[in-house]
Amino acid sequence: MSTPLLQLQGLGVRYGSVQALRGIDLALHQGELVALLGANGAGKSTTLRAISALVPAAHGQILWRGGSLAGVPAHRLLKLGIGHCLEGRRVLARQSVADNLELGAWLRRDAAGIRSDLERCYGLFPRLAERHGQLAGSLSGGEQQMLAIARSLMARPTLLMLDEPSLGLAPKLVAEVMAALRTLHADGLTLLLVEQNASAALAIADRAYVLVSGSIVQAGTADELRDDERIRTAYLGP
Repeated sequence: MSTPLLQLQGLGVRYGSVQALRGIDLALHQGELVALLGANGAGKSTTLRAISALVPAAHGQILWRGGSLAGVPAHRLLKLGIGHCLEGRRVLARQSVADNLELGAWLRRDAAGIRSDLERCYGLFPRLAERHGQLAGSLSGGEQQMLAIARSLMARPTLLMLDEPSLGLAPKLVAEVMAALRTLHADGLTLLLVEQNASAALAIADRAYVLVSGSIVQAGTADELRDDERIRTAYLGP
C-alpha cells in the first residue's frame, strides 16, 4: 500500500500529570474519509490539536507524506496542506460572511483561484451565498458551522480535520452538514472527522477508529463498526 498521507505512530500527549493520549497509531490515505469516534473526553479533539501543533506531543511521531512534522509550527502546517476546523465554530462575529471566507485564504496569492473557491463554497452552502453580506454573529448555529467549514476550505487544504461539526445542531442541519462532507469526499478531499454522533459519521466514512480514555480500542471499516454489537450498544443506540 502507498505511504499514508498522515500517520500517527505511538502518539502521546500529556496535560500536566494527566495522560490524554496513550500511544495512538493511526493512518489516513489520500482521498479517505476517516472518523474518530468516542465519548466526550476520550481524546478525540486532543488528537487533532496534536496534529495541528496546538498541543505538544509527549512522545511518538506525526508523519506527513512519510516525513516527520516534529517542530513544524501551526502556520507552516497550513501551508503544507493540513486544515483544521476547530470545535465551536469560532467565526468572526463582527465581520461579514464574505470577510470570514476571505480570511480563510489569507496565505494564498492566487486571486482567480480564490474567487473560484469562494463560488465553490457558496455552491456547497447556498445559505452562505444568500447571507454573504450579513454579519457572521447574526447567523444561526448551523449557518455558523457551515461558515466555519467553508472558511477552512478557502485555504485549499489537502487534508481537512473537522472537530465535532454536528455538535449542537438540529437533526436537519446535521444532515445538511454531513451531506456537504460527503460531497467534499466524493470530490477527492481527504477528511479526518471527529464526531460524537457515531451514526452520522459512520454513514459517510470509509473507516473509523474508536478512542476510549486516550487509547484506540477498535478500528475497521465503517460497515464493520456499524455491524459490531459493542459499537452499536455503546454509540449507536437501539
